Amino acid sequence: MAAQNRFTEDLIAQQTQVSTVIPYYARFLARFPDVQALAAAPIDAVIEHWAGLGYYARARNLHRCAQQIATVHAGKFPKTEAQLADLPGIGRSTAAAIAAFAFGRRAAILDGNVKRVLCRQFGVDGFPGTKAVHDRLWDLAESLLPQNNIEVYTQGLMDLGATLCTRSRPRCSDCPVAAGCIAKRDDRQGELPTAKPRAAVPERSSTFVLLTDGQRLLLERRPPSGLWGGLLVPPEGEPETVAARFGLALGDMTKLPPFKHVFTHFRLTLAPVLCRIDRQFQAAEAGLEWVDIGRAADAGVPAPIKKLIRQVASAAG
Repeated sequence: MAAQNRFTEDLIAQQTQVSTVIPYYARFLARFPDVQALAAAPIDAVIEHWAGLGYYARARNLHRCAQQIATVHAGKFPKTEAQLADLPGIGRSTAAAIAAFAFGRRAAILDGNVKRVLCRQFGVDGFPGTKAVHDRLWDLAESLLPQNNIEVYTQGLMDLGATLCTRSRPRCSDCPVAAGCIAKRDDRQGELPTAKPRAAVPERSSTFVLLTDGQRLLLERRPPSGLWGGLLVPPEGEPETVAARFGLALGDMTKLPPFKHVFTHFRLTLAPVLCRIDRQFQAAEAGLEWVDIGRAADAGVPAPIKKLIRQVASAAG
């Protein structure tokens, strides 16, 4: 159970503030209290409980991991870093964290907080995402491992980066290792770690058609992989094209204000159109669901669609 909880916590918290994660984490464990429950659950239920966190490939990996543990490992987490790293969604650092915290193994981690601490402490120049710098940081992380109390050391290292050696305004006066820190000595805390070279962020736009009969909203489940994989969204495309696809006659159409949503690698402009249909339509096509407008925002939709649905609920009523 400790290994499962640690994996779930690490996967959910990656690139997400812990304060944001806590309520999601509690709800997730309440719904899927052990590996067997998670493995047996349909992927749609897992995605629904993950909705709002982003990075939906992690939810799918978490589900696949639980299934592999249940079938290949008889429901028990493997204990070695190598075996853990073979599981879906578990990389080298997460495998080491599970091994250290759940099984007391002497294993090095290298998450974002730890990279920042090491870059500043040892004056490591260069963007940590490059192979040469990344390899050097792994060598440092492994060379610093204590022989005993690995759990205390690992937690302390993570907390140092999360609370004192922060990205901005590091609290060097409170840092227990400030005396040996090269970044502090050279007044380079703002320069290290070296920032990733900036590239132009691609811009995309798409129209989302909110088909409603006044009480319900038609949502479509996305394919398992790709953007918003497995989540429910309004049909995408021009209203006339969407209507022709379903054999619908459109009634009143209202273009709603477009808005942007920023993803890791691009910015998406969502152009919503609210459309009333002139007759009853049975969603016979696989993946289509009529959902009451009042609960559509909580039906396993991505964050920007949740915002959109809440915006249009009053306009559709």
